[in-house]
Amino acid sequence: MNLQYIGLKKINGPLIFLDNVKGIGFEEMVEIRLENGSVRHGRVVEINGDLAAILVFEGTRDLSLNNTVIKFTGKPMELGLSKNILGRVFNGIGHPIDDLGPVYVEKYLDINGEPLNPVSRLYPKNYINTGISSIDGLTTLIRGQKLPIFSGSGMPHNELAVQIVKQAKLTGSDASNFSIVFAAMGVTNDVANYFRRSFEEAGVLDNVVMYLNLSNDPIIERLLTPRCALTAAEYLAYQHNKHILVVMTDMTAYCEALREFSSSKGEIPGRKGYPGYLYSDLASLLERAGIVKTASGSVTQIPILSMPNDDITHPIPDLTGYITEGQIVLERELHMQGIYPPIGVLPSLSRLMKDGIGAGFTREDHQPLMNQLFASYSRVMDARSLASVIGEDELSPADKNYMEFGRLFEKHFISQGFVNRDIKDTLDLGWNLLSVLPKEELDRTEEKILDKFYDHEKAYYRFELNKNLYIKELKKEEH
Repeated sequence: MNLQYIGLKKINGPLIFLDNVKGIGFEEMVEIRLENGSVRHGRVVEINGDLAAILVFEGTRDLSLNNTVIKFTGKPMELGLSKNILGRVFNGIGHPIDDLGPVYVEKYLDINGEPLNPVSRLYPKNYINTGISSIDGLTTLIRGQKLPIFSGSGMPHNELAVQIVKQAKLTGSDASNFSIVFAAMGVTNDVANYFRRSFEEAGVLDNVVMYLNLSNDPIIERLLTPRCALTAAEYLAYQHNKHILVVMTDMTAYCEALREFSSSKGEIPGRKGYPGYLYSDLASLLERAGIVKTASGSVTQIPILSMPNDDITHPIPDLTGYITEGQIVLERELHMQGIYPPIGVLPSLSRLMKDGIGAGFTREDHQPLMNQLFASYSRVMDARSLASVIGEDELSPADKNYMEFGRLFEKHFISQGFVNRDIKDTLDLGWNLLSVLPKEELDRTEEKILDKFYDHEKAYYRFELNKNLYIKELKKEEH
C-alpha cells in the first residue's frame, strides 16, 4: 500500500521538499493533490537521507506547505506506445496535441531506457541518404551512428533539420522500413508550426513522430522531451524492427534547462555554470543510438545544437564531440555568402563512414573521391590565405587553379539549396568538379579510379562556361 504524506518542508522555484520519507526511489513519479482537489504531477529528482526533492511538472504556484497531499506511485515515468504513434504530434511529455485523440497503448516503457549489454551491440554499417551532397559525399551518415550538427545563433539549422526529415531515405530492401522521430526543445510557436507545416506539405508526416516542447512550457518537459523521443525510437526499432532516424533540436535549450534545474537544487556549478554531470547526462541520451543483435532495426541520431557565440570549445559542443562519432559544422562565413546549407567541409567529419560506403553500399569510388575533395579543398584554404597577403594576381598557376576550384566547389557542391540529390549524382558532381584541376594534382586517388572517372576535357564546370548541370539543378528546385 502506498503511503500519502501531508504537508511540505519547503518550496523553492519548481521544486518542493518533503522530509521523513521512506522507501522511495530516484526519478519515481509523484501525484500532488492541492487544497482545491486538483492534481499535479512530479518526479523525485534528489534524495538526501529522508529528505526528498520533487520537481513539479505544472509548477508550484498555489501549493500550500500545510495541506498539500503527496502520493508516491512506486514507478518511474513511463510512456505509452504503439505503432500508431507514427503520424502523431505530442508535447514534451508524450501527450497528444494534434486533436486526434489518445493513442491506443500496446506497451508502457520507462523513458530512461532499459540497460543495454554492450556485447549485444553490432558495429554500424550501411548508410542513410540525406539528399545533401556535403553530408552524403563527405560526412556520410551511417545507420546506428550519432552524428551531431554544430550550428550557431541565426544559422539555418531549423531549415536543415526539415530538409533532412523530408529527404532522408534508405536504399534496397530496407527502404520501406524507415521512419523518423523528431524532437524540438524550447522552440517558439512559430518554429513549432513551421516544423509541423513543412512535414505536412511534404507528405512525410505520416512517417514521422513529433515531440514538441515550446519555450513557455515548464523546464521539466524540456528535460523529458528527448527521453520520450528516444523511448519511442527504441520501441519502433527493437519491437517493430524499423530503422529510425532521431532528429533532436536544439540540445542547447536542453542543456540550459538542465543548468537552471541544477541551480534550483543548489548544486555546485561546473564550467560556465553547467552542472558537473553534464557529460554523463548527455551520454545517457546520445548513447541510446545503435544496432543490437536481438533486433533487425536501428536507432540513428542527429542531435542539433547551437554553439553560444559560435564557440566550438563551449562545454555543450565540447562534451558532445567526446560522445559522438564525428560532427557536421555550419560555418557563419559561408552563411554570410548566401551558401545553403553552409556546411564547413574541413571541420566536419564522420568517423564511421569508412565502414558504410564503397562497393556494396554507395560506389567503389566514394572513399577516394572523399579523400581527394578534402585534400583539394584544403589546398584552396592555403591558396586563399596566401592570396590575402600577396594578392590573387601574384599566385602561381597551380594556386589560381585551386582558387577557381574552390569557388566552383562552394557554389555547386556545398550550396545546393533545397535540391534532393541522389548519392550517384553527388559522386558524379564531385568528379566533375575535380576534373577542373590538372590530373597530376589529384595525388590522393589511384590511377585506375582516375582513368574511370576523371575527364578534364568534359568537366561540366570548367571556368563556368558550361552550366547545363547547374541549370538542371535549378529546374529541379523550382519544380
